[in-house]
Amino acid sequence: MKKVLTDTAIFRVLGFKQQLLAVAICTSLGLGMISVAQAAPARNVNPPALKANAPNVYIVKKGDTLWDISKRFLKNPLRWREIWASNKHVKNPHWIFPGDRLLMCDYQGRPILGKDEGDGCEGIINRYLGHQNLKPQVRLESINNAIPVIALDDIKNFLERSHIIAPDALDATPYIVGAADQRVLAAKGQTVYARGMGLESGQNYAIYREGEPYTAVDAKGRKYPIALELTQVATAIASKNTGDITTLEISDTYNYEVRRGDRVLPIYDPMLPTLFYPVEAENVIQDGRVIRVQGSIGTAALGSVVTLDRGSQHGVQSGHVFAISQQGEIVTDPKTKERIQLPGQRIGQVMVFKTFDQFSYGYVLSSELPIKVGANLVAPDSDD
Repeated sequence: MKKVLTDTAIFRVLGFKQQLLAVAICTSLGLGMISVAQAAPARNVNPPALKANAPNVYIVKKGDTLWDISKRFLKNPLRWREIWASNKHVKNPHWIFPGDRLLMCDYQGRPILGKDEGDGCEGIINRYLGHQNLKPQVRLESINNAIPVIALDDIKNFLERSHIIAPDALDATPYIVGAADQRVLAAKGQTVYARGMGLESGQNYAIYREGEPYTAVDAKGRKYPIALELTQVATAIASKNTGDITTLEISDTYNYEVRRGDRVLPIYDPMLPTLFYPVEAENVIQDGRVIRVQGSIGTAALGSVVTLDRGSQHGVQSGHVFAISQQGEIVTDPKTKERIQLPGQRIGQVMVFKTFDQFSYGYVLSSELPIKVGANLVAPDSDD
């Protein structure tokens, strides 16, 4: 029997103080706020500029991403929505699939890109103009076959198993105190023991590991935690309670083995969609920064996942694209010997794919130079 908590059901199911974390995850911290971001009307007078080597015809291949396809055609792929001729008579007009034939057409000097539905550029331009005399079309295709915006394998674990929570959200939550046979680490099929009240026999639970806390510095220069990062390492079923000790059988592990100190929490199913579209970040509180490079000592590149210090409370949504600016070097003026700071340099782009209240996870779309912790988030260039 699997016990899955959703945003509404979690309040009815949780009956003990130890599960305050789950409430924090799904409510105050806005877990998994991934949505299909809607593009604002184009503000650019000039049409998006095509690359010199942009193809007239392109057949979508397995492994393609929407962002990569856009980069084949446009100097600034962020403007892809301005040239895309969507078919409003199809349930999900922006989805494209392997085998789709994309045509680059011209309408009054403006590039138009769309799927060839057998009617060539004439049909694509009609769809772009929103003509209503088109026949409804039905296409049966698995959502799993749709071309994603980015390579989902690169962000899968962060979408499904990583959360950023308040620093006090783990207070009084159950935790692993040992394993059978005096093991230090436990894997799938093995037994572990958790201490803490409220775990129910026969129920499935998630086992999480705490990562390095996010910190800030107070007026006296002392660091203090402002958030914790949790990563799910396993799923287990509770089999027996003895006082405040619960026996759990590990049913699955994810990249790590279970060890002492790991937290035992309800399974939370965020039901995250995997389709969202890159759009320019607007109405976002400024001065955001890259505060962590995941899986690295501090340098990110194309395909890296980073943590940003801007979240839903700052106006950030999934799909928002930021330019990344690295602070300019501090140099000595050779004439005056003054120490001066050179202007910052834009070195890449990052797209938000998961938001929390104060933070978000971003995927590096491009990187001309290594991206370091402390790099600034700025509005992307709208010009090509």
